[in-house]
Amino acid sequence: MTMMQTLYLVVPLAPLAGSIIAGLFGHVIGRRGAHWVTIIGMVICTVASAVVFYDVLNGNLYNGPVYTWLASGNASFEIGFLIDRLSATMMLVVSFVSFMVHIYTIGYMADDPGYQRFFSYISLFTFSMLMLVMSNNFLQLFFGWEAVGLVSYLLIGFWYTRPTAIYANLKAFLVNRVGDFGFLLGIALVLMYFGTLDYAPVFANAKTLAANTIEIIPGAAWSLMTVICILLFIGAMGKSAQFPLHVWLPDSMEGPTPISALIHAATMVTAGIFMVARMSPLYELSETALSVVMIIGAITALFMALIAIVQNDIKRVVAYSTLSQLGYMTVALGASAYAAGIFHLVTHAFFKALLFLGAGSAIIALHHEQDMRKMGGLRKYMPITYWTMLVGAVSSAGIPGFAGFFSKDAIIEAVHLSALPGAGFAYFAVLGTVLVTALYTFRLLFMAFHGKENFHGGSVHGEGHGHAAGHEDHAHAPHESPAVVTVPLVLLAIPSICAGWVIGPLLFGGYFGSAIAVAPGHDVLGEMGKDFHGVFGMMAHALGTLPFWLAVGGISAAAYLYLLRPELADVIKERFKLVYTVLDRKYWFDEAYQMLFGNGAVRFGTGLWKGGDEAVIDGILVNGSARAVGWFAAVIRQLQSGFIYHYAFTMIIGILFLVTFVIYTLLKQ
Repeated sequence: MTMMQTLYLVVPLAPLAGSIIAGLFGHVIGRRGAHWVTIIGMVICTVASAVVFYDVLNGNLYNGPVYTWLASGNASFEIGFLIDRLSATMMLVVSFVSFMVHIYTIGYMADDPGYQRFFSYISLFTFSMLMLVMSNNFLQLFFGWEAVGLVSYLLIGFWYTRPTAIYANLKAFLVNRVGDFGFLLGIALVLMYFGTLDYAPVFANAKTLAANTIEIIPGAAWSLMTVICILLFIGAMGKSAQFPLHVWLPDSMEGPTPISALIHAATMVTAGIFMVARMSPLYELSETALSVVMIIGAITALFMALIAIVQNDIKRVVAYSTLSQLGYMTVALGASAYAAGIFHLVTHAFFKALLFLGAGSAIIALHHEQDMRKMGGLRKYMPITYWTMLVGAVSSAGIPGFAGFFSKDAIIEAVHLSALPGAGFAYFAVLGTVLVTALYTFRLLFMAFHGKENFHGGSVHGEGHGHAAGHEDHAHAPHESPAVVTVPLVLLAIPSICAGWVIGPLLFGGYFGSAIAVAPGHDVLGEMGKDFHGVFGMMAHALGTLPFWLAVGGISAAAYLYLLRPELADVIKERFKLVYTVLDRKYWFDEAYQMLFGNGAVRFGTGLWKGGDEAVIDGILVNGSARAVGWFAAVIRQLQSGFIYHYAFTMIIGILFLVTFVIYTLLKQ
């Protein structure tokens, strides 16, 4: 084994080792030991990822097995790594953001009794995600896929004494199982038709099977590639919270804030985006699947952004923002602009982690209050948090010069150039989302950090843990968070500004090479590259385009409504009560799912219990047979009464029957 192959193993195993030590021996090594062992694991993982990334940039790719898990017939199921520019980029982003979250957690969870357990979980989560992005076959992809789902269940329900947290983690787990069922069926079809689960032979033979059809319903022939791609995408819809499997992600805010950053910024929710990009050789063979991906992404981007406008919980605003940005990435995948989707994944990882951790910093300062209506005026108390949050907000809104602008504008232009069915609707949706994104992002910033102070003298409760659980009076003014919280904010603010400046080589310079396949007829990024005149040219050009002015319009509307005329917001809410109610109730998806699936499952279970168990099994089979035996015994018992006249009467009746039978027999002869 070469040194680089050893390093590939070190990347996922370092956080796993930290997780095992903190989880099993946390009571021995204590709180300091738990955070040191996991953070050292993350330092090793991040440095190793950076070295691997540098090595891949120099043209050293790797694709090979680590060990064979089992062999069945001609199929071999292996654990193996595929290290190319796509996986190396993901490894670097996942390890860096996770490293920042680990450091931040020291300050955020300082008073929590489950401190060691928390560090064990987040390191285990990082290991799972790294196994997913480094995999070279569908088996290991599915292992990582399920592992991040399992650990996210543990993390969302970390405060397991709170009913809302338990409800949220069950909801996340069950909704993800729906998507994973489709994902598993897609993998099964791959094994059935290709005879292997390794990416390389599957991608190499995909074109030869492109014309194959499959009859799911007898008599209706479907394209094999379309069925495989849509089934795999159903898995991505669950993991990356795309409409209509989006309902779990906002509720997952019940977990501690570091989890929100970890799950919703660079890791779990981007697994679906990464998977579709990795499967680009398959998706390029099915325009139907690409159209489905694009339309689902467009619906998610616009309609989830609208919900964020009416949210008052600071973390839920950022959660719906994540849903919307994931929609952008999905639209890019559907337009065959895979590189733009991954580019937005990277820039989003930085500015969204920054927004989540900044929101968490404000929550700490206000004794775990999450309602933005009870904030206001925090800017002078928390300057570092404010300025870093401002960087995140500007990047999220897509203002030229900041990371979010480059990736978002690239996606909008790619959709504009796409000729696939549904591209027109998708273009309208992503354009509209620019305005809405700027509005809700700056609404959050202005409500929390500007305007009148609404936090004095109130008893509040929010993310209850440690000393903050329950109700607490604000005896002192809020103050800036400790360095373990603010340093990660500053370190995330830097790439939130400059991560987009590499757009030229990343999108138009063939950065991903053979890791991503695009059919010649779908090469929208190639078309865009002809008009690309550098970073400054793109920024100058943007000043005259619709997305820029929509973003400016959104920020201006937020400033007018929440700084100059704050009373107008309530007037608008009353005037458009129906629209507000629709958005506030999140289009009634939760209620519909609860009625159809939650209550439906309860009704189905009750029917089986009452009708099947009590009526049929207990009533007929068990108690029915007992009643039949009892009745028969009661009848027979009458013949054994002990009275002589009963026996005499029985004998007479018997003789009568016997005589009748004899006479009848004689007459017949």
